[in-house]
Amino acid sequence: MSSTQTRQLNRLSNRSILWWRIAQVGVWLVGLTILFFLFYDPEIGIHLFWNILIPVAPALIVVAIGLWRNVCPMATNSLFFRHLGLSKKKKLTMRQSSILNLVAIIALFVVVPLRHGIFDMNGPATGILLLLLAFAAIFMGLTYEWKSGWCSGLCPVHPVEKLYGLNSNLYLPNAHCDSCSRCMVLCPDATPKVNPLSLKKNNFHKLSGFLMVGAFPGFIWGWFQVPDATGIQDFPHLLSLYELPFVGMAVTSLLYFILRRFFNEKLLTAIFSASAVSCYYWYRIPALFGFGMYPGDGMLVDLTSSIPAWSTDLAVALTTLFFFYRIVFRKQTGARWAKRPPYADKLQAA
Repeated sequence: MSSTQTRQLNRLSNRSILWWRIAQVGVWLVGLTILFFLFYDPEIGIHLFWNILIPVAPALIVVAIGLWRNVCPMATNSLFFRHLGLSKKKKLTMRQSSILNLVAIIALFVVVPLRHGIFDMNGPATGILLLLLAFAAIFMGLTYEWKSGWCSGLCPVHPVEKLYGLNSNLYLPNAHCDSCSRCMVLCPDATPKVNPLSLKKNNFHKLSGFLMVGAFPGFIWGWFQVPDATGIQDFPHLLSLYELPFVGMAVTSLLYFILRRFFNEKLLTAIFSASAVSCYYWYRIPALFGFGMYPGDGMLVDLTSSIPAWSTDLAVALTTLFFFYRIVFRKQTGARWAKRPPYADKLQAA
């Protein structure tokens, strides 16, 4: 293979790689700063993480999931040693990969309700949670090839990425994988129109897809119906944190089961995706500024005496229209989240 063809295979120039590494390190340092405050000034740390970073994340995933996948600090943790050539580079079977995806969804459904009893009010607890996730990400990166173990496997955010990133049109290079070793049967970064139901090879795939498309919107609704509390008082209180989220899951799952008889899968997935992210901001935006169902819960700054209540109503109406347009009504571009890097075997041949 000629040198010109080899250069064409390498889609990222050295300068581009440098800029991406600077961006990755910068975002990683932001994460480290948040972690520092969670332990040493919990009030600031909680605001930075739960009331700024997390509220921004769903919209970023909808609009620019390729960007998020390139700079996510947990991805940087996971892939650091792979870039140094220290990973064992094991490949997951399809069954193993599907089990990891299901475990990630279960972890999402188990951990998020605990925010109301622990994490939303306890900075060190949130910090410990992030450290545990970071160690898990590093272990998966040390063991498995590229993004298969963590970013597209065990990460509890990945199922949300597949649900919200349905109609992305920001087509960026893959700034982590410098070559494609075919580490996954269906690479979410390089597969057009990937969604939670893209794979149905086994029951784990089917259950994972159903939970994220059918159950997740109701889970979000139910989560916002539960008030924060300082600590978990007893076992019944612990159960109460899960009651309404799981009721919501059951309702929207039943609705999805009924509607899939009348709508094609692609359209119905888009509708439930837009419903989930819209529901999140429907409750989250008012709460951030003191207009939430439970005043003070999840509040970034109290603007109740500065702006009229209808201003947040307008904001949630506009975000709902935006997400439904973006995910459901806008023409499907068929774009991938990121460009597939050159195949490793072709580079070796070159």
